[in-house]
Amino acid sequence: MDASVRGTGRPVEWVLRSAEPADVEAIAELRATVMRPDLERLGRFDEYRVRQRLRDAFAPQHTSVIVAAGAFAGCVAVRPAEDGRWLEHFYLDPGLQGQGIGSAVLRTMLRQADADGVPVRLNVLQGSAARRLYERHGFTVEAEDPVDVFMVRQPGAGAS
Repeated sequence: MDASVRGTGRPVEWVLRSAEPADVEAIAELRATVMRPDLERLGRFDEYRVRQRLRDAFAPQHTSVIVAAGAFAGCVAVRPAEDGRWLEHFYLDPGLQGQGIGSAVLRTMLRQADADGVPVRLNVLQGSAARRLYERHGFTVEAEDPVDVFMVRQPGAGAS
């Protein structure tokens, strides 16, 4: 468990728990909510596809659910890959964004990768505010296209 500071100055307690197959619909809904503004800006939002892509890729064994103040608040997946790990499906309830929870969760994930000495990769949508979060934690651009920015973080880089 860790704590972050809410806008009121009161700490928000949070914890990670292992995802279960039953979490898929709550996560799919959160994904649609969180990604909608960026996908609409890019002309790529599809009400059905945004949820189905999560359902098709959902791997509870690699996913953690973020519980804040006792309620479902988000999720993050860390998938093993041949060349390190992929950070995927990192979504936080919009009402909790900007309070330090996302940074605290990211630091937790990156500490484990650093301990294992492996790089972490991810992709973020072009123009997404999340890119700044990742850059603050040591991620750098590896490649990009008109829709996605592919980033990598070497072990020990940035503010983990």
